[in-house]
Amino acid sequence: MVSADQATDGYAAVFFMDGSQVSRQMRASEFGAFLDGYVGLSDLAETDVRAVLVELNGELLVQSLVFFRIWFDEEGRADTHWNVPIEELAKNGAKGPDMGGGAIRLVCRSQCPDPRFKEDLWDPDMTPGNNHFQTIRKAVEANSLKFRKKEPAREEEIPVLNAQTQAPGTDDSAAADRSRLAQLIREQRLRIKTLQSVHRDSLSDLQREHRLEMQTLRGEIADLEQKYERQRLSNEQLKKRLAERNEQYLTMQEQIADSGADKQREESNADAELVLLKDQLERRQRELELRDDKIVALEQENHELRNREPVENSIMDHLKRQSVFLVAYHPGVGHLTLPFEDIETYFENPTAYAADRCGMNEPAYREWLEHYENPVCAHETEDGKRCEEPILRVSQPSEFRPGVDDRCEQHRNPG
Repeated sequence: MVSADQATDGYAAVFFMDGSQVSRQMRASEFGAFLDGYVGLSDLAETDVRAVLVELNGELLVQSLVFFRIWFDEEGRADTHWNVPIEELAKNGAKGPDMGGGAIRLVCRSQCPDPRFKEDLWDPDMTPGNNHFQTIRKAVEANSLKFRKKEPAREEEIPVLNAQTQAPGTDDSAAADRSRLAQLIREQRLRIKTLQSVHRDSLSDLQREHRLEMQTLRGEIADLEQKYERQRLSNEQLKKRLAERNEQYLTMQEQIADSGADKQREESNADAELVLLKDQLERRQRELELRDDKIVALEQENHELRNREPVENSIMDHLKRQSVFLVAYHPGVGHLTLPFEDIETYFENPTAYAADRCGMNEPAYREWLEHYENPVCAHETEDGKRCEEPILRVSQPSEFRPGVDDRCEQHRNPG
């Protein structure tokens, strides 16, 4: 939490970020009032705000930055359950870029001293044109919060007798070069971490969109399959009625053949009924042909839907053209680049897919995975308790022997 406006002979402020710009600035004491619920911000109602704790020294140079997130409810008040010790985190931050006063202490999602609060932080953007550090530095230089700049104390020049003359700037220049190089390396490492974090977030969004699209496609296929099944049942019923009509027709033919010449009138009526039945039979036959055509059309539509090309520039189109790759990680296999044709199989059962890539069945892979994630003795005593003695982890699934590698020395060779 933020407790004071001044931090260790300097100042503290909170900047609210909107994209790569500073949208609002306040002193730390004002932010504390928001946390206490005394005031609210109606324009931030139901908003997840990205903010930065900025600690400055007396010369108004940045000393530490903490990139944190906070939620404002429907009344514009800060989340009452928010309790991130941003000042404590700032004291333990790792080295960051030089913002005019030497390397700052930096705390962000990729560089968090306490993993418990990692999800409450965010990573700054360091790309040219959207660099959050440059934006914050410009806002500090503008000093819209009117912090009073403290002049540095002048050191008295005390003459020293017998001072030895050193080489003109040789060691200082080398030290400065090493310092600049170390600072550049730290900045590049930070940029790599933030880019990796952005990549993970983008990949997560892409996978979520893919799952939604796959669910929609499965729903469409299920509807077509139900429609096809209804047509098939209707066709079978029609064939059954047609067979009954054919039996009636054959029976009537036999009756006509057995009738005598003295039944000409009845024969004439039978002929008329026979013509009517033939007409009905032809009509039913045409209906059956139409049903067959509909079934063929539905089967063709089902086949085209299953094998249709993705929409241009859609997620599936990028995946198929391999302008975007899906990469999954599983212990024992490492990173897997998923071919387009394997994506649906993978999301139906990722563990079974990983087991197959290891050349194992799913139960054996799961048994090794349990050992790999928690390498302890799995022996159970008579009362049902497990030994749980720490043992050596077998890092390769193919080398794992159930009942041997998941037992300690005492239970591996009993007696």
